Amino acid sequence: MTQNSFSDLSFSLDMPKWAVSTLESLPTHMPTPEERMAAVIEFSRQNFLRNTGGPFAAGVFERDSGRLVVIGVNRVMPYNCSSAHAEIMALSLAQKMLGTYDLGAEGLPAHELVVNWRPCAMCFGAVIWSGVRSLVIAGSGPELEEITGFDEGPVSENWRVELDRRGISLTNDVLRDEAIAAYREFAASQNTVYNARQGN
Repeated sequence: MTQNSFSDLSFSLDMPKWAVSTLESLPTHMPTPEERMAAVIEFSRQNFLRNTGGPFAAGVFERDSGRLVVIGVNRVMPYNCSSAHAEIMALSLAQKMLGTYDLGAEGLPAHELVVNWRPCAMCFGAVIWSGVRSLVIAGSGPELEEITGFDEGPVSENWRVELDRRGISLTNDVLRDEAIAAYREFAASQNTVYNARQGN
């Protein structure tokens, strides 16, 4: 057995090149939840169609003005990093860009996270610690797991209550059919479903 080398204890995650160029071409402001979700769903589609990650995307916006901060996509497989979910990417990039670990900090506009389905068990925790003031999702039912085979983990039955307790508003079922159509497209593509131990 070779001895571990600890000379480089660092790692980094970044967005695929197509996503960077697409972000630069988007409008600076998206006033409605539907506009924001449409962009997020298209990023989720392009991510698996271009083989740069799973069928998930998340966007951080200024809630009231609709100003786009960033849209992140899933990067689990390209980086062999199980935590590189779209929500983690989007929230981490937004916090880096804005120079704060708290997207609800005093003096900042309220920020909103837009996701193409309810966050998984891990990302739900990231949402409540991030400081966002609102969460917009395409859906929250079993369809994602049923269609794609991804394991979303043990999300609490009280997840809505936990958001409310922390002052995070929830908007559900925004472009739900469009999100489901993208998941069906992913399933038909036979891309890898990367659950660790196949979810067992």
